[in-house]
Amino acid sequence: MQPTVMNITVDIFAELGQRLENFGNEPRSARCIAEAVEANGWFTEDDIRMAVDAIRREFLDRDKIKAWLGHYRIPAERRRVAIIMAGNIPLVGFFDLMCVIACGYEAAVKASSKDFATIGYIIDLLREIHPDIVITPYDDTTTCDMAIATGGDMAAAYFRTRYVSIPALIRGSRHSIAVLDGSETPQMIDGLQRDIFSYGGLGCRNISFLLLPRGASLPLHPSQTGNTSRRNNYMRTKALLEMTGVTYVDLGSCVAVESYGFPETACRVNYTFYDNPAEAAAWIAEHDTEIQCIASHAFAHARRCDFGRTQYPSLTDYPDGVDVMEFLTQR
Repeated sequence: MQPTVMNITVDIFAELGQRLENFGNEPRSARCIAEAVEANGWFTEDDIRMAVDAIRREFLDRDKIKAWLGHYRIPAERRRVAIIMAGNIPLVGFFDLMCVIACGYEAAVKASSKDFATIGYIIDLLREIHPDIVITPYDDTTTCDMAIATGGDMAAAYFRTRYVSIPALIRGSRHSIAVLDGSETPQMIDGLQRDIFSYGGLGCRNISFLLLPRGASLPLHPSQTGNTSRRNNYMRTKALLEMTGVTYVDLGSCVAVESYGFPETACRVNYTFYDNPAEAAAWIAEHDTEIQCIASHAFAHARRCDFGRTQYPSLTDYPDGVDVMEFLTQR
């Protein structure tokens, strides 16, 4: 990226990081939290604070931004990019917005109604920091040069049809897994607990499947059920398993079921056993296109991260392994 443009971008996002240091502890951001929790029954104040903390620490550090942007050359022409955001966890669409702004493009944003308050709060801050940033609302009549759209698998199928005439980065459902070898410390297991239970387990980076060495016991311990929406879903999940005679382990806010595949509902974690590392590697290779990240301290993989860090991706931990900046800067 050209030095002058990069310096402006670095200044913008470093300033945003500074403004978020006291998030939730002053009236304006406290109102944002209250509005977000009211709009989405799955969100909690802790969720929102965690999402902001992860963004501030991993995305908005001045040195990290500068090192990240140094790898890209931004085209001279202006582009309008549609960003269709999901709403499963707080601020899940922020990184796409950051990438578009870093390119100097116009961001046409369609925020999820489930996460409108937090995205709106960040957009307002960005406009205050640098009024020349162009962020406009998106609807189906908006003409765009490119699109980034995130949703479930059915939504992704629609997006592929909707944006067939322009370059489009489409994301559907993904899952994250943990690979244990039996030597995990209590601190690692505490981190794994956070990877599973944060955000009600709704994020693509939440662990929803465990690979355990044969003979190991499930190392998880019960967690609080959280808010009413999570508790109701947890109770429905348990009731369905009991009606169908499926054995499960009750973890207080979700259930764990021995199964070879990914769970199809929230408030459930599946697990299976492997006899040797090659067997675990074969399972991962078979399901690699469905996996967002892998939490492990011993298993090597391009998308591996430490226990407790799945919700703290770096600037280069691109969703689905697709470099967003490379997509945006293609000729």
